[in-house]
Amino acid sequence: MARILHVVPAYLPATLWGGPVFSTSALVRAAVRAGHETTVLTTNSADPETGEFLSLDQNPARFPEGYDVHYMHRSFGQSGSWEMLRKLSGMVRRADLVHLSMTYSFPTLPTLALCKIFGKPVVWSPRGAIQATAEWADAPRKRAKTAFESLARGLAPKRTVLHVTAQSEKDATAGRMPGLDIVTIANAVAVPDTVPQRVFRPDGRLRLLFISRLHPKKGIDQLIATLARLPDHITLTVAGSGSPAFEAELNAQVVALGLGARITFLGQVNDAAKSAAFHEADALVLPTLSENFGIAIAEGLAHGLPVITTTGAPWEGIKAHRCGDWIDPTPEALEAALTALDAIDVNELSAMGARGYAWMKDTYSEAILGADMMAVYDRILDQGRPSE
Repeated sequence: MARILHVVPAYLPATLWGGPVFSTSALVRAAVRAGHETTVLTTNSADPETGEFLSLDQNPARFPEGYDVHYMHRSFGQSGSWEMLRKLSGMVRRADLVHLSMTYSFPTLPTLALCKIFGKPVVWSPRGAIQATAEWADAPRKRAKTAFESLARGLAPKRTVLHVTAQSEKDATAGRMPGLDIVTIANAVAVPDTVPQRVFRPDGRLRLLFISRLHPKKGIDQLIATLARLPDHITLTVAGSGSPAFEAELNAQVVALGLGARITFLGQVNDAAKSAAFHEADALVLPTLSENFGIAIAEGLAHGLPVITTTGAPWEGIKAHRCGDWIDPTPEALEAALTALDAIDVNELSAMGARGYAWMKDTYSEAILGADMMAVYDRILDQGRPSE
């Protein structure tokens, strides 16, 4: 058994931080299942856009799976915390291995520096940020991020492994972080015990679901514009939140296009409300421009939904498994894919959903991918043990 410390800018129940919070929690649970003494050090940030704080009944909080989470007060920015900085040294010193998540955030550089000082191995999950900087033309503050990456490379301990989730992320990350060991392990998804049962296309309607952070790179504005060119029986539910300014832009777009009766905004959904959103849809659509993984895609497939996404996400397997479509990130390709989806009968939609569910259960479950990460932990821990 080893002492594992996860350092992350935000953690459950801070679901407004999006997919990385869920991906990190899956890895934490995997470490606990493997018998490791596992601790999470994070901030009390609830929302990176508004600066709101979590309301906590206890701190540190003991999670039912058997691990503690220490929430340090966010003092500035999205995740800046002087309290975390004071706590970090002692927790790193005590750990056998540190798992660092996310990239251009306050904890990254001090965590790497302290791990180097104390000789602690690091698994670092950038969560797609380095890839986005490399590939997305509109990525902000590119010069500052390049300098940040250079400093991080210099601070990284010898036993550092970068964890990426797909080959595309590996290629982009390797180009910007040369010399570091990289391992590819997909994000895990919670797969229901059986394929969820639903009635596809009630009353002939085709109910599309977009579930993700509301951000220009997710392609939600393009999806709304495309819906205006499709028949009225095709509707869209949008689940997720973003900056107030971008949410206002989307609402204005809906009004301008006269789509108020066909588009529903749910806001952020979690737990039962999230499951209900999947259950009440006929297909998931994520026309993203750039995605290192796309946990919403895996969740949609796990809930038995056909999925349409773009080549901006590493999900070419959707075509091979015949559970949706993987298209170019263009308005023309999206309109053609949704038109084709509208022509598919309910029996085939159900079969597509069942194939996607089976794929997730066989390949992307927490048990399978968690075990893969535990093997990485064992490997780098073994590198630090004296030979007999």
